Amino acid sequence: QVQLVESGGGLVQFGGSLRLSCTVYGSIFSIYNMGWYRQAAGKERELVAAISSGSSTNYADSVKGRFTISRDNAKNTVYLQMNTLKPEDTAVYYCNAEVRIGTRTPLNDYWGQGTQVTVSS
Repeated sequence: QVQLVESGGGLVQFGGSLRLSCTVYGSIFSIYNMGWYRQAAGKERELVAAISSGSSTNYADSVKGRFTISRDNAKNTVYLQMNTLKPEDTAVYYCNAEVRIGTRTPLNDYWGQGTQVTVSS
C-alpha cells in the first residue's frame, strides 16, 4: 500500500509565501517523477511543476519564477515553495508520484488527498 500525505496549505495574503510538502509512505522500491497539480473551482486539474528522479524540473508558465519544486529522495518527499502568491493561485493542490513497489512490478501513479491553498487579495 502506497500513500501520499500532503501538508502546508492554508490561507495567505497576496504576495505571500507557502511551502507544500508531500511524503510517500509504504512499501516502495523506487520513486520516479514527482509533481504538483492544482485544480481551481470549476476548472480542470493542471500541472504546476514536476521533478524527475534526477531532479530535472519543469513548470507551468503561470508559476515560472515564483514557484520552486524540489525533492529529498532520502525522505521520499517532494516540496513546492510558492512565493509571490496571487489570488489566481487559489486551488486545491495535489501531489503525484510515479512509484514502483518491486523490481518487477509496473510503474503506478499515486495521488495525495489534496491541500487547499487560498490567496486573498
